[in-house]
Amino acid sequence: MARTVIVGLDGSPESRAAAEWAAREAELRGLPLKLVHVWEPVPEPMAQAPLLGAETQQHWSERIPRESAEGLRLRHPGVEITAEQFSGQAADVLTRQAKDAALLVLGSRGMSGIGGFLVGSVGQAVLAHAERPVVLVRAGEQAADEHLADPAGIPSAAGPYRPVVLGLATDDPDPSLVEFAFDAADRRGTGLRVVHGWNPPPYYAYGLAADIELHDELSRQEATGLSDVLRPWRQKFPSVEVVEESRYGTAANHLVDASREASLVVVGRRIRRSPLGSHIGPVTHALLHHSTAPVAVVAHS
Repeated sequence: MARTVIVGLDGSPESRAAAEWAAREAELRGLPLKLVHVWEPVPEPMAQAPLLGAETQQHWSERIPRESAEGLRLRHPGVEITAEQFSGQAADVLTRQAKDAALLVLGSRGMSGIGGFLVGSVGQAVLAHAERPVVLVRAGEQAADEHLADPAGIPSAAGPYRPVVLGLATDDPDPSLVEFAFDAADRRGTGLRVVHGWNPPPYYAYGLAADIELHDELSRQEATGLSDVLRPWRQKFPSVEVVEESRYGTAANHLVDASREASLVVVGRRIRRSPLGSHIGPVTHALLHHSTAPVAVVAHS
């Protein structure tokens, strides 16, 4: 069964930006796009109270997916677009919908507001439990933001894509994470910038600053390890130009810096089925708040 690109839509600016990004991604992948709007029931008197003139909350919420789908079809005529509304808890519905999706796209305000999928429990719960890739898109994201400026320095979606950035740990890299990033770069006809942040083992820490030779040796070991991991993927995707960056320091800081010149940032999240709950990890958490490019979180075992 052909997979679908799914986007969560709640009518907010960030979810509309996510829908536009999802339509572009569906076109790149040759996949259909489904808009999912989750209506969380409210007490009947409140649902029937007029919000916008004679409209009720329920009637207004039904307009969101329908009108959004109509606009997207006009702007993306090559993409098959459907819309579906569900009733229930947004996090639960979106997580279930993601099970059979190629990827799920959500809007994010980061730290700039108090609404949208990534504030409070909804977005965090979806990210922590979805086992398919989830892409987070900021409000105001434009197609031109993912492309290099034209020769006159004007942002344009007609220009080449900016590189895809992959954050990668070399101790136990998951193939699905690496393949997602290479595939994203290949579809965009752009390069892949692989960022690996490393810190010395604790027993080296005190002497590292003063021992330049030791620092250089560790740097060479980390760079060699990164090259070894990427070698078979370079062979599988020969058209993707790869830049390897093995850098001392916190991976989150390096990835946030790299996001400023990226079309997409890709990071992994290890699936943990624990009675104590799930978490998304400090690197992903930092990117969700500070990345200037869309962030793809790839769940893996």
